[in-house]
Amino acid sequence: MYINALAHYLPEKVVPNSYFINVNGLTDEWIEARTGIRERRKAGSGENTNTMAVNALKLAVESLPYPKEETDLIVGATYSPYDTVGTLAHAVQFELGVNHIPAVSISAACSSFLNAIEIVEGYFASGKASKALVVVSEHNTAYANEKDTVSGHLWGDGAAAVFISRERQSENDLFIREVNTKGAALVGKGVEAVVLRPFDGGIIMPHGRDVFINACQYMAQTTDDILKKHGYSIENLAWFIPHQANMRISRNVAEQLKLPEEKIVSNIQYLGNTGCAGCAIGLSERRNDYTPGDVIVVSVFGGGYSYGAMLVEV
Repeated sequence: MYINALAHYLPEKVVPNSYFINVNGLTDEWIEARTGIRERRKAGSGENTNTMAVNALKLAVESLPYPKEETDLIVGATYSPYDTVGTLAHAVQFELGVNHIPAVSISAACSSFLNAIEIVEGYFASGKASKALVVVSEHNTAYANEKDTVSGHLWGDGAAAVFISRERQSENDLFIREVNTKGAALVGKGVEAVVLRPFDGGIIMPHGRDVFINACQYMAQTTDDILKKHGYSIENLAWFIPHQANMRISRNVAEQLKLPEEKIVSNIQYLGNTGCAGCAIGLSERRNDYTPGDVIVVSVFGGGYSYGAMLVEV
């Protein structure tokens, strides 16, 4: 599979850490020391999961090397939907203007971006599609309880769009060597560590330490596994894009892998935790920095203890 075009969208509103001192009593220094976050983006009035996805699509189409009408599959991914019936995939299909093609949305916590790409892989393998659009979008702040001193200050909003084809379309395509996801719900506090119950407190993280321990373990393990499977070592890795949850997690994983910090792609400092959109945004943000021969690994971990990795070659 090949990535033909990608782009991201971020709301204009910036919420600095200092905002929370009068909301939940947490200081700028306290938040940054424990999470690495300095500020985050927040969707404005009239914005939601669907509108952010549509805006990301509009930006991605600008660099698409073929007519958008050739798209024959749309997969949306989010755990913070605006509409659970008319999903972001349908909103994006309406904007794309391509009718009578599969348009599905999935939710697999913060691994949803990679799960969406696996769905594309399945459609390609079955011959049911050849050019797909994956859109990831999170409106975390719509569900967050800002007064929650455990996780109310973590969340940010954003979206990304990625066009993927079965066959190579241009010399600028990125090659997806492999994508692989798994679930580890039986491990630790897997099914209760991070939850979003709209009528029962919104999105909360009551077992942060358990999340930290398992995220560090599985993100390092799946990264090492996918590199070795394809004959690469850590020295071959040009860019490492971990799930954008906590800077301490990213650094811990890098330390386990003996990976220099300058190879870590991180946007959590200025975007907060943007859920399943975080890695896709990171992949898009660094697009102009990639050079031929670069090896990229995207590694994810999320609620329900879903995890996985994607190996991309430039």
